[in-house]
Amino acid sequence: MSLTLYNTLTRKKETFTPVHPPLVGLYLCGPTVYNDAHLGNARGPIVFDVLTRYLRYLGYQVRYVRNITDVGHLVGDSDEGEDKMAKTARAQKLEPMQVAQHYTVRYRQAMSALGCLPPDIEPQASGHITEQIGLISEILDRGLAYEVNGSVYFDVPKYNAEGLNYGRLSGRVVEELLANTRAELAGQDEKRSPADFALWKKAAPEHLMRWPSPWGEGFPGWHLECSAMSRKYLGAEFDIHGGGLDLMFPHHECEIAQNEASGTPSTGARFWLHNNMLTVNGQKMSKSLGNFVTLNEMFQGQSAALSQAYSPMTLRFFFLQAQYRSPIDLSDEALQAARKGFRKLMNGLRLLDSGKLEARSGEPAVDADKLAANSQQLLALSKKPFEFLSDDLNTPRAVAAVFDLLKRFNSLAASPAALAEVSPEAVAEASAAYRAVVSDVLGLRDEPRASAEDLLALALGFYQEAKSEKAYDKVDQIRTALKSQGIVIKDTKTGVEWAYSED
Repeated sequence: MSLTLYNTLTRKKETFTPVHPPLVGLYLCGPTVYNDAHLGNARGPIVFDVLTRYLRYLGYQVRYVRNITDVGHLVGDSDEGEDKMAKTARAQKLEPMQVAQHYTVRYRQAMSALGCLPPDIEPQASGHITEQIGLISEILDRGLAYEVNGSVYFDVPKYNAEGLNYGRLSGRVVEELLANTRAELAGQDEKRSPADFALWKKAAPEHLMRWPSPWGEGFPGWHLECSAMSRKYLGAEFDIHGGGLDLMFPHHECEIAQNEASGTPSTGARFWLHNNMLTVNGQKMSKSLGNFVTLNEMFQGQSAALSQAYSPMTLRFFFLQAQYRSPIDLSDEALQAARKGFRKLMNGLRLLDSGKLEARSGEPAVDADKLAANSQQLLALSKKPFEFLSDDLNTPRAVAAVFDLLKRFNSLAASPAALAEVSPEAVAEASAAYRAVVSDVLGLRDEPRASAEDLLALALGFYQEAKSEKAYDKVDQIRTALKSQGIVIKDTKTGVEWAYSED
């Protein structure tokens, strides 16, 4: 089954063929770890987690790289101003690396809760300064960058004059960029052209994060890290580069320019994939509108924008209900519908585990042609989700196809006569397909919805009731059942208590 993906670079769907099959190199732009991740930050990791899972399901050996930005990302995404990491560190009176470590740990915990597999490599920008300096030197050697007062800038007009095309990914025209750029921008006098961007910035005396370089003490530009790290771990030419639509320009555009201006020119990735954005109740998420929601706030029900808490798997399933290139709007109603759909799929897994779809003895013989036809129909249903996943990772249609398959399972489980009209082999194959798409590819897993404390309190209530009724057989049953779970019941003068068994 061939996989097609929409390549932003060519603006069309293309059949995916790896550079070095069966190996696949996939790079995803990770977080700038100066704050907690918000709901919008979750969409990209979920999309590319599903893509990674599906590529592995298809038999590819995927090396999945997702970076951590802990230096170089300036406020406002510009070439001037304060580093986002340093700004948070200064406000909290911490070392920048303390901030980075704190929010990196929280980000990984959130991604794990959302069912995202950890990347194979998770490089940090601050740990790859040497590689970034080396890449700058290559670009300088090509004559496509210049140094000014300890800073190094990429020369966009010269890059274009060599027949290259800055703007090819986003469709932007350099002349239009120049027309829309104010010449009075701070630091603009250092640049030869307003379209140029920083590869290395000289550190001001008060700048907290700095490293030695051939051009003096400073720090790398934001765009440089992803070029340097993707090339280090995936090669000059690799398969897939992912990220949010908001990163297409300038971040990914600059990455491609840096890659092509290096000593081993290429666009970097053959396929550039971009997931669309999230809105909340029809509006862009922002703190000023009061609808800015972090992942932890959503999981704990601490957001004023939502009426209640929603689980990580509910959010994951919510994102899967839209094709990754389409925008998606989050609301209480949409999340409640997602929760219902997610639980229905989990009930499907429970049905497969129940044995209700196993062949039963005593049913009358079935016509061979009818058996074959019904079996083929079930197998055709089981293949549909994968057909849609292979069509540019169309998860909403894949999910709809899974529900169609589940509907058929439910009808077979309810009717022994109907189940007898399908071969056990077809049922087993379709069941395996259901498990594969739900658990292995979509990455959905069951979540505990009951509180252990509440269940224990309920059991103790039954225990007290049985004692008061002198139903000692039930008393013993409850004691034995709890003991098997490592819990002992203690009858005291003040009432019934429990403790962990020390046996």
